[in-house]
This record gives sequence, structure tokens and C-alpha cells, in this order.
Amino acid sequence: MEVVLGQAEQLPALLAVSRSPLVRDWDSLTLDRALEWARYFQHLYDRFCARPQLREALGRRLRRAQPYPLLGFPTLGRCPQLLGLALLENRALPPAACRRLLRSLLQPPGAGTGPEPRGLALLARRKAAACLLALPRRPPRRPPGPEPQLQAEAQLLLSRLWEEGQEVGEAGGQLRWLCGILEQLPQPRAFEVVAVALALLKQGSGAEQAGDGDRDGSSLDQESAGDGCTAGLLLSWLLGNQERFSAFCLCLPCSLLAFLADHYSQLSRPYLDLLTGWGSHLLYDPLQGRWVKSCLEKAELSWEELRERFSCLCQGSTLLKEQTQAALKLLKTQDGDFKICGLSVWTDLLMEI
Repeated sequence: MEVVLGQAEQLPALLAVSRSPLVRDWDSLTLDRALEWARYFQHLYDRFCARPQLREALGRRLRRAQPYPLLGFPTLGRCPQLLGLALLENRALPPAACRRLLRSLLQPPGAGTGPEPRGLALLARRKAAACLLALPRRPPRRPPGPEPQLQAEAQLLLSRLWEEGQEVGEAGGQLRWLCGILEQLPQPRAFEVVAVALALLKQGSGAEQAGDGDRDGSSLDQESAGDGCTAGLLLSWLLGNQERFSAFCLCLPCSLLAFLADHYSQLSRPYLDLLTGWGSHLLYDPLQGRWVKSCLEKAELSWEELRERFSCLCQGSTLLKEQTQAALKLLKTQDGDFKICGLSVWTDLLMEI
């Protein structure tokens, strides 16, 4: 087994070389050896995917490698596709080796005796989608809702999370994969993708329940459970760090945050607590006759922004509206239960909302 683990450690080097200028010296024989290694790694995946201890051991060996912290056991199963894509995108690959690669991808060994090579069609679809998403966007006049590129990115993220769940089979591995992927995105974009993904899960489940009345209950239960696991992973990433959740709430529109708080009970209480903390840093300025930030470093929202966010929450479902109003009334009571403007920010919010 130690020999196999040592061989698996060569995967990062193989993928690194395939993206480097070193491939300019490859001939057809070298290319064939690289493809054989890729098929061997896929064979390891097929052999050990049903053996959790060996699967975890292989995953640990792969995670040792840098600068590829995202490599894990599922990477073994996609190695031929990853290698093929890297080489096709590498302009240093000589023409003869490139032609050999194309023939190998289109007519792999044993192609006539079995089904299409696993993942090749999926690889082509993903590459085409990536090229399409990279096209320059046209100026607005779009219907309300998330921009098409953002929605496509969210759908791709959900699809990959589902695939990781099928391959890894345990939430810890999925969460590590998710953290690695989202950390590669600029923070505002990562937050937008996660928010739209959470919204899509709720919109999708509602549409399925309304339109699939002829389907059996067990299949719907399985899909709902899968959506619940996926949403749980996204929420775990989001709520696992207070600074991250605070930045998430600051960069997103209050209407979208209200929608998520309305549909995910795990979000509503932390969001209200966050608004409470931000509101506590407002002071009433009698000369200006309005609430102002007491400390620019700590007060994240202005009075107008805070009022708008609480108003959006009160426009949600009856349950969310009652929860929001109950929180404001409790804060008003703890602040002295004043009924005069300018003495408590919570009194003034209740009066305006």
C-alpha cells in the first residue's frame, strides 16, 4: 500500500508539468506515458472509492502537495479529463503530440468495447460553459433578478457540490472542497454566488413541489434531503466565521437578505443579532435632529440603511415579521421603553416601521 500511496503523490507533479512549458519536449511516446499514468490514477479511484480508510489515506497524501491544496481523492477519478484539458490549453505542446492527444481523447483504448469514456462529454460541456461565461457582458437592461452569469455560476457550484457528495460521501470532505473553491473567488463574488445558490435551492424546491404532483413521495423526499444537505454546507461555510457573515450581509441587497432570512431559519436570528450590534453604534445628534454613527470604525450602517433593512424583514412572511418586531420591542424595553423620539434607536425604528 505504501507503494500505491507514493505513486499517488506523483499526481500533482503530473498536472503541474502538463501546464508548464516543459511539454514542448514531449513526443508521442511521452504523451502516451502521461495518459497511462492518468488512467492508472483513475483505476485507483475505481478500486478504492468503496473503501473509506484507504480513500482517506490517498486523500491525505494528495493534500500534502503544494501549490494544489484542493487536490483530494475525487481528483483521481477525473485525472484523464484534467490532464487532457490542461494539455489542450497548453500552447507549448508540439503539434504531433497534440494530434496524438486528440485521437486518444476521441478514441481511447477499448472505446469500441464499452461506453463513452466517463466524464469526456461532461468535460466538453463545462469547457463550453466556461468559454460562454467568459464572453463580455452587454450593458444592462436586464429583467429583475440575478444576472445570468451569476446564476450560471451558482448552478455550477450546486452541481459540483452534488457530485462531490456522490464521490466523497461525507459532509466534512464536501465542506473542505467548498471552502477551497470559495476562497479562490474574490470575496464579494463568492458571497453573491452563495446567496444566489441558496435562493435557487428554495425556488427550485418550490417549483418541484408545485409541478411534480405525479411523482412518488420517496423521490421528492430524497431530492429535498439532498437540497437540505447542500444548503447546510453553504450555511456552515457562511456562519462558521462571524467576520465572513458580517461582510456577507454588508455587500448584499437587503431584499435578498430578507428573502434568505425568510426561508432559512438558521440565518434569521444571526442576521437580527448583527443588525442589533450595528444599531447600537448609532447616537442621536440633537443639533442635526437625526441618528449618526458614533464610531466610524464600528458603525457599519447609517440610520437610513438600518431602517431599510428592518423594513425589508417586516415585509416578509408573517413569522419573520413577528420575529423582527418582537426583537425590536425587546430591545426597546431593554433600552428603557421610551416613547419619545431621539432617546432610543429601537423606539424610533418601531415608530417608523
